[in-house]
Amino acid sequence: MVAPPDNNVLWARGLHHMHGSTAALTDVSLGVHEGEILAVTGPRGSGKTTLLACLSGQLVPTEGEVWFNGAPVHTLSSPSRERLRLDRFGWIDTKPHLVPELTSWENTALPLLLRGTSHREAKHTAVEWLERLDVGMCARHRPARLDQTQRQRVAIARALAAAPQVLFADEPTAPLHSADGTQVLRTLTTAARSHHITVILATYDPQVAALADRTLTLFDGRRSGAVPEATGAPDEESRAACSLSA
Repeated sequence: MVAPPDNNVLWARGLHHMHGSTAALTDVSLGVHEGEILAVTGPRGSGKTTLLACLSGQLVPTEGEVWFNGAPVHTLSSPSRERLRLDRFGWIDTKPHLVPELTSWENTALPLLLRGTSHREAKHTAVEWLERLDVGMCARHRPARLDQTQRQRVAIARALAAAPQVLFADEPTAPLHSADGTQVLRTLTTAARSHHITVILATYDPQVAALADRTLTLFDGRRSGAVPEATGAPDEESRAACSLSA
């Protein structure tokens, strides 16, 4: 096992993943710089969601390696990967998955509260992000009172409020109308750049992909026509010293 290049916050090599007897990923490798927005494109069923799940530690690849800040993710225990996702990663799904019993600000603040942030600070941060996503007026409403667009905006506010180092977004504007989707995506990418958040964005929409710094294309679980990733010389000493707190 060789450590990744030092200039990659997220790095994967030779990822293979099987869903039953079907190959969802086949020999996928990539490197992502800190603060970069990478669009993962391809048709439905091409492996985009599976790739994001492997990179974020939700799935352990059948074969291959995933590294974050110079430390291996694929060898972590399930509780350690869960903690990594809470502390360092954010996730925006195609569906919002809000807690129905909580208000919008409580849903948005939930990751912060789980980390131990004070109630007052978590609420202040949550309301700020809801206002940035134009749903501040919904802060005290539960999900049942919101329309689909509002619920998705709350989910995006929740992911950004947690200030993740890496944000994974799996077709986050798919439930939105075109104009709403464009506005929300611009808010997301602007916030990511201003807060130095690395974004891995899965999409089949070329207009969405155009907002990214770079594009990686999947077809039937394989890379197709991707821009060459960053390279660097392996460093055994840095591997020995690598740490998730880097």
